[in-house]
Amino acid sequence: MKILFISLGCDKNLSDTEMMLGMLQKAGYSFTDDEGQAQAVVVNTCCFIGDAKEESIQVLLEMAQLRKKGQIQALLATGCLAQRYQEEICREIPEVDAVIGTGATEEIVEALEEALAGKGRNHFRSLDGTPVSCRDRVLTTGGHYAYLKIAEGCNKRCTYCIIPKVRGNYRSIPLEELVSQAAGLAQGGVKELVLVAQETTLYGVDLYGEKRLPALLKELAKIPGIHWIRILYCYPEEITEELMEVMAEEPKVCHYLDIPIQHAADSVLRRMGRRTTQADLRERIGQLRRRIPDICLRTTLISGFPGETQEEFEELYRFVNEMEFDRLGVFPYSQEEDTVAFGLPDQVAQEVKEGRRDELMELQQAISYDMAGDQVGRVLTVMVEGKVANEDVYVTRTYRDAPGVDGYLFLNTTAELVTGDFVKVLVTDSNEYDLIGEMYHA
Repeated sequence: MKILFISLGCDKNLSDTEMMLGMLQKAGYSFTDDEGQAQAVVVNTCCFIGDAKEESIQVLLEMAQLRKKGQIQALLATGCLAQRYQEEICREIPEVDAVIGTGATEEIVEALEEALAGKGRNHFRSLDGTPVSCRDRVLTTGGHYAYLKIAEGCNKRCTYCIIPKVRGNYRSIPLEELVSQAAGLAQGGVKELVLVAQETTLYGVDLYGEKRLPALLKELAKIPGIHWIRILYCYPEEITEELMEVMAEEPKVCHYLDIPIQHAADSVLRRMGRRTTQADLRERIGQLRRRIPDICLRTTLISGFPGETQEEFEELYRFVNEMEFDRLGVFPYSQEEDTVAFGLPDQVAQEVKEGRRDELMELQQAISYDMAGDQVGRVLTVMVEGKVANEDVYVTRTYRDAPGVDGYLFLNTTAELVTGDFVKVLVTDSNEYDLIGEMYHA
């Protein structure tokens, strides 16, 4: 029995997918990327913003046609869209045999077997339950790096965000379980751990009464075979001196942080329900750069949040220009039902939201070009990702590049390298987002 498993959305969703793949594999199922070879399809959906919602619905509709024609025997929907729109999916896409909520992913085998037997039913559990942690994952990242989801849900209640409604409150995975899972990944060849959660900086507060991310980093760094540990999604107000100290002193922890700030005008930050001011952001960014001079900072912004005036946008633009983030992404505000921001007055026109996004990204492109140029002449350790077909060029990543979202270093060499290898490279050239280099020989 072959399963086509389609994973949409973020890396946290991908982690859930890998857990479910592991459970299905343990139950005797195999997998295929070819819908013509599949007997069943599972779609792990996303609904964070409008575009993600539309993509999930479109994929479900396409798979529903296969189910309708009898080309597959079962179609299951999991993930955030499934959690949020269970009734609508059942009503509008009757070809879906079962809907599995985000709190019931461990029931994927049972749900699939019921569907194949013609007795499909929906599976939902409380969103306050213990997050799933599974050592028997099936990695979809190539095997040299892996996402390690350290917590589920969120307590922040930003006014634009639907996550607490579809993922529940913040729940950390026990430290010993994470270390065990990471050790298993390392034994399987994983060399880079990418720590993810809706917010990583609050790890442990619910279980231990204090932030335990620094302690977790120290334990993960002890695992043989792990070379890099990368931290994503750190809310700036929760970054502590202890975290900065561990990052500065532990060689395996990459000098890289993803700190989603969303905006810089205090008036917009208040409407967003954020817990920082522009002064707070400036202070924290300054602290990070003083404590860890070679740190690479990534952030994300929202353009056109309800009520955003031209003056507020210009304040954000100036802030981005002054702060010079190493990596930056911008998303036009997506009006999501069941959020506070959905009903806010003065919704901004779509073309204005997109225009402001484009202005910010044009500015960032110039900043990125200059910062990439600053890397020329440096010697960096890189991880090999793969080889360019028919060329003596390897695609690699530096500590400054998170997989899937940042740039690459293209390494010119005739040496035989393998994916996951670490080598030293002299940076010889750059463009807006990528670097070019050659093997470094001391």
